[in-house]
Amino acid sequence: MEAQRALVRQVGDRVRESQEALVEGLVQDIRAQIGALDQEAAARSLLEASITENVVAAINFLRQGIDPGQLEAPTAALAYARVLAQRDVPQSALIRAYRIGHQRFLDHTFALLDDLPAADRVPVCVELVRLSGQFIDLICEQVGRTYERERDRWVASRSGVRQRWVTDLLGGGPVDRAAAARALRYPLDAVHLACTLWPATRMTSFDLVAAVDDVRAHAVSALRARAALVVPTDEYEARLWLALPGPPNAPASPPGSASSSAPASASAPGYLGAPEGSPLHAAFGRPGAGLGGFRTSARQAARIREILGTRLGSGTAAAPLWVHYDQAAPVALMAGDLPAVRDFVTSTLGALAAAGAREAVLRDTLRIFLDRHRGHAATARAMSLHRNSVQYRVHRATALLPRGERDLADDFNVRAALLAVHWLGDAVLATGS
Repeated sequence: MEAQRALVRQVGDRVRESQEALVEGLVQDIRAQIGALDQEAAARSLLEASITENVVAAINFLRQGIDPGQLEAPTAALAYARVLAQRDVPQSALIRAYRIGHQRFLDHTFALLDDLPAADRVPVCVELVRLSGQFIDLICEQVGRTYERERDRWVASRSGVRQRWVTDLLGGGPVDRAAAARALRYPLDAVHLACTLWPATRMTSFDLVAAVDDVRAHAVSALRARAALVVPTDEYEARLWLALPGPPNAPASPPGSASSSAPASASAPGYLGAPEGSPLHAAFGRPGAGLGGFRTSARQAARIREILGTRLGSGTAAAPLWVHYDQAAPVALMAGDLPAVRDFVTSTLGALAAAGAREAVLRDTLRIFLDRHRGHAATARAMSLHRNSVQYRVHRATALLPRGERDLADDFNVRAALLAVHWLGDAVLATGS
């Protein structure tokens, strides 16, 4: 028996050496097979953390012979279960993810046994199946209880009730608008501006609630909103809708301009600038009228939130705190397929798509230069540079394009590629550069 335990520990050591590949494969499998868990960047980050900590815990369970009675689900696994409960993701999706993880863990482990003597291989396989099954059952029981407790708490809370109404409104199906408006205490026949809010720095859930309420008060005052609706997505994120002044059938002017290098005019309807020292990121949609506007503005805010999450997660310099949809609308429409965007960027920009500091400076200069209608003086003012410096940088940037100056004869693709890099960052630059 002791010899068999030693072999199991040896297998655990081997799995630990290939842990990174196992986690990466698991994340891809679960996202591909369980659509409910293939969510935006923040939720994907929590999924990856949960998988990583579960794999580490499983390896330690094999190597150290931990008493099953002392086994505790990893912190990230419990946190992820709570977030799924808050987002109304079925518990069955979570448990299925653990079953997929169990199968892949065994497949990965068995592949490491080829050099064991035949006499040892079968008993070790049997022991691995027994131990891993024991591990997965105990972890599933704990995360399942956590999910159920959080779901009961969330639904019973006022936030949970509001979220369920909002989920129905955003679902696109038939809904009792009058009942929803009464339950939410929010006029659905207004012109709506939607916003997604999340922490820019580490903060507790209590601090997040206070910060979101500060944003709500600032927004209501700055835009003279008729009403505001705050609905937490989970403990890490919240949605805000503002009912703008004016009749419901008034045309909703989009906030800001299409320019990504300059903020929108503060006088534009629905534009809201970040208050000094804001601890939150904010992603805004366009104002829209009625229930359709309620939905569309929220969908646009979610796209901007996804873009900023991609930028922040790619290791690029920090994203702007508050971003409106029109500042990045073209990128929002293409950001659902990052590999395709990367191919477009690298083929369009050529050597200018390299992930170096020099190339980053040249890309920014060329982007602002094209945005300023190729005005050297206007670009120099926008970047606080001498006109000669702008000319030099534009010349160097143009030389790195695949066809040089000819690529700027019709600069639509170059402008789109530069805008994509500006908002999505290193995630769409050339790999291996």
